[in-house]
Amino acid sequence: MGVVILFCLSPSLGFAADDPGKLRGMVFSDLNGDGQRQDNEPGIAGVLVSNGLEVTVTDAEGRYQLPVRADMDVTVIQPAGWRVPVDERQVPQFAFTWKAGGTPEPLRFGGLPDPGPLPERIDFPLLPAPQGDQFRCAIVGDSQTYSNDEVGFFRASTVVDLLDEGLSDGDCMIYVGDVMGDDLDLLDRLMRVGAAVGVPQWLVFGNHDLDFDATEMAHSADSWRRMAKPSYFAFEIGQATFVALNNVYYPCGEDDARLPGREFCLEERPRYNGRVPDIQMQWLENLLAHIPEDRLIVLLHHIPLVSFSDAHSVVHQTDNAPEIHALLEGRPALSISGHTHTVENLEPGEFYKGWEEHVGVGPLPFRHIIAGAASGAWWQGNFDIDGIPMALQRLGAPRGVVMLDFDGIDYRERYRGSRLDPRRGQWVALNTPRFRDWYETLDAWMRESPSERDPVPPVSIHDLGDTQLLTPEDLAGQVFLTANVWMGSQATSVRARLGQGEWFALERTQEGQGEAPRTGALFVDPFAMQHQASDARRAIVSRSGEPRTQGYETFRGRTNDGPPRPQGRSLSDRNVHLWKAPLPADLPLGVHVFEIESTDRNGQVLSDQLVLEVVEELPSRFWRHWD
Repeated sequence: MGVVILFCLSPSLGFAADDPGKLRGMVFSDLNGDGQRQDNEPGIAGVLVSNGLEVTVTDAEGRYQLPVRADMDVTVIQPAGWRVPVDERQVPQFAFTWKAGGTPEPLRFGGLPDPGPLPERIDFPLLPAPQGDQFRCAIVGDSQTYSNDEVGFFRASTVVDLLDEGLSDGDCMIYVGDVMGDDLDLLDRLMRVGAAVGVPQWLVFGNHDLDFDATEMAHSADSWRRMAKPSYFAFEIGQATFVALNNVYYPCGEDDARLPGREFCLEERPRYNGRVPDIQMQWLENLLAHIPEDRLIVLLHHIPLVSFSDAHSVVHQTDNAPEIHALLEGRPALSISGHTHTVENLEPGEFYKGWEEHVGVGPLPFRHIIAGAASGAWWQGNFDIDGIPMALQRLGAPRGVVMLDFDGIDYRERYRGSRLDPRRGQWVALNTPRFRDWYETLDAWMRESPSERDPVPPVSIHDLGDTQLLTPEDLAGQVFLTANVWMGSQATSVRARLGQGEWFALERTQEGQGEAPRTGALFVDPFAMQHQASDARRAIVSRSGEPRTQGYETFRGRTNDGPPRPQGRSLSDRNVHLWKAPLPADLPLGVHVFEIESTDRNGQVLSDQLVLEVVEELPSRFWRHWD
């Protein structure tokens, strides 16, 4: 049963100093679970407490003392072996937010009210947690629900998936930002839906969770802080210290615009930039000074430090990523983010053109995972069999979540495709001359101005036909066997064989040795592209008289209606987890079965089969009419 009380205010316990510039309190063992400290409930020594800048440690009696700041989130850092209370929404209660005078400007979602005088004491209850270093966390990227309909999609997909995963006491859910789609009034319902999984829901702040009407960075997360708690914080489970950062700098301004390519920060329309503010950087340094160097540091942040899919972009990566890397030098570490609606599992030593140029990052010092999106491609596209938008993501992975199994400072990562067999982790397909011609025709149309091009695409999935029916002419023009391994990385190996023949290797289409992302028909996943190519859901209409149910809405109420056309505004033209190998040009006529097997860095194996036909010439596709 959830505990609603966030902290308790107690009479003074007699600190020697009586300084109004200091805040005081105790971290205690809440023996009866009521959130209030009783005389028989002892303090807990050695617990970290912070005011959002300084970090201190409780003394032998569980007491702490920190400077007062005019705008602060006073937080207890959940220590291993303990857990903070959760409310009825399974949202951890570990912070007291105090902003002198409240938010100084009116905000759509309310901001922070004037809190009045600072309480004399702020005490934090802790409850015992399962001991041990093995636990599991579900990483939920970009649930990004813009409407109540989309909250329903989340309930019917991500929540059902995680119930099937069987998370239990000691495990966790972590949302890595864009929890909402600009409407914070939906947050309470989403959290109540997610609470059905039965584990704490830790929330990271994203660029669609902010107060867009705030005029200063200092106020842009105020409504979030009232509804969901701090925009940066830390907690521990087992041998891992999780550190959540807010790297959505909104509205950005002159400080950001000093860097090349950030001139957009001076535009009249407010914009965000990827940067961790100076106060947070100092807080991070202060926090790390108290964390043993052999613990695993798991950074949680919405905007990636760097990204393959947006390597060309300055706004979708983090300006001070090198400084963050430097603070973690010599420590076991992992970066987890969302934002790009892609799944990327970037290995230590991997790097791409654009990183050094835009944010000063070369080969990565530790693993960076971009966790994909529970919303997939923003809840777009055709309905699947469960009545949920298919919404394949930018690099072709399905909607889903990253599952992390921790054992000490080690972990195993796995991507769970939403409402799919959990043993499935890749798409396999053929890249043929006919597919490449088809793709290039569609891609050229997509690059035209929407206001000037024919509203009906030049080709659709119907024009492509049977993609696994080949001729000798196709084989002579080169056919590739492809595997899009959703969580694949540099350390993943992919192989295939024809029948019971010899295994042969598929090559990753990116080496990750400083090259630019490769684009075009040879570097896309044919399986995903075919499903993204025709969004027929937009053409579903009725005589109901309700104009907003003709087609469908996504992203701030954007209307998707009219003739079927590709899902979203662009086609995915690159991929960091695609492998391919050419098929023999002399593959004989007949039916052939290929087995495709991928093995990740942890020895986890995925296996699929693909059956193709080789015929002298393509038969007629359609029903034969006769008298």
